[in-house]
Amino acid sequence: MIIVKIPFSAGSLGKNDGCEKAPDEILKGIEADIDSVKVDKYNFEETFKNIYEKIKLIKDKFFILGGDHSITYSSFKAFSEKYKNPGLVVFDAHPDCEISTKTVSHEDYLRNLIDKGILKKENVILIGVRKFSKTEINYVKEKVIKYYTPKTLNYGLDDFCDMLMENMRQFDGVYLSIDIDAVDPGFAPGTGYLEPGGLSSRELLHILERIKILKNIQAIDLVEINPDKDVNNMTVLLGQKILSEFL
Repeated sequence: MIIVKIPFSAGSLGKNDGCEKAPDEILKGIEADIDSVKVDKYNFEETFKNIYEKIKLIKDKFFILGGDHSITYSSFKAFSEKYKNPGLVVFDAHPDCEISTKTVSHEDYLRNLIDKGILKKENVILIGVRKFSKTEINYVKEKVIKYYTPKTLNYGLDDFCDMLMENMRQFDGVYLSIDIDAVDPGFAPGTGYLEPGGLSSRELLHILERIKILKNIQAIDLVEINPDKDVNNMTVLLGQKILSEFL
């Protein structure tokens, strides 16, 4: 598996500056095949172009270390062109479906993917969502996007995994995007948005342990970890553990 560093935080619109440091912190002590994307915090267009072109060239399974969630727009765009029916499975506290302004950001990358016809709305699965704006909840309901709050897991973690895997099997290529704020801040305090009531680190890792056996998972990204906001390196260490699940 190829690891790709994308140390870009400008897409967080100043709300998670510092997450560009996460790739190097997570990779400390890890030996792997590592590549990187050239980014420019003052030039979104150039950065997104560089992401797209880098991912387009990768023929193997890859793991992206961000960076903020805006990077998923360009990386999924490139990924999607390799498959007939690509799916996007996202762990996130937020649906990231705000109305876009000047450029793609971490608050609207998913809406951009859907509205621009890059991703079918029925090929999205959101997990851990618990914070919606009025705009976002209206959009998610209008598009009938599948989403599961942390409360869903109260009905049985393994039953949830069975259902999730059954849904994921319908895609010929799966892109898995993990925003660390899907995890409760008690387990992952190092991020820009602290939303109580999230998944435990054990719950997230259990789900990943179950679904990683699926052969159609061909891309993973891990975003929004911020070493500057971390406590006792908890979030970075969790990031290392998540990465190790796929190496």
